Amino acid sequence: MTRKNEHIDMDTQTIEILGRNRLVDELLFAGLEVAMPLRDRGIDLIAYVDLAAAASKFAAAPIQMKAASNRAFSIDKKYAKISNLVLVYVWCLRSPGNAESFALTYPEALAIAKALKWTKTISWRDKGKYSTSHPSQELCELLAPYKMSPDAWRKRFRLSAKLRSNNSSLSNP
Repeated sequence: MTRKNEHIDMDTQTIEILGRNRLVDELLFAGLEVAMPLRDRGIDLIAYVDLAAAASKFAAAPIQMKAASNRAFSIDKKYAKISNLVLVYVWCLRSPGNAESFALTYPEALAIAKALKWTKTISWRDKGKYSTSHPSQELCELLAPYKMSPDAWRKRFRLSAKLRSNNSSLSNP
């Protein structure tokens, strides 16, 4: 048995599983449905709403999740080819009480990369990607509008007021 303040070593697969489960929980609490693709082609999950009572039409978004035991942000050109992709960064999985997630479209993530001049780096030029495991204060400020909550997920999917009122207790996690 571990004590409260002990850290458990977590490999990348464990982090991925914890991140995916946390993300699925967030989406379900927001009133969304979740599907998991059978093949890995850059999409980890698909979030969708299909009930007419919740939305005026079927809406779905493919999600590429980036999970981290602490905090990390990355962008890779290979994701530009996936239509309507949402990049979800799940942070601080080592401390579940501090865990948080951010959801951005590829163009939104690219705008942040450009603002931070990452697209001028050798890594971006040669490999088409950039990452950091020590997000700066400026990056954190740029990510703040994309911090997710059940209400933020519902807004992203433009779910009806009826669904929001039925789940009003879920608006503040």
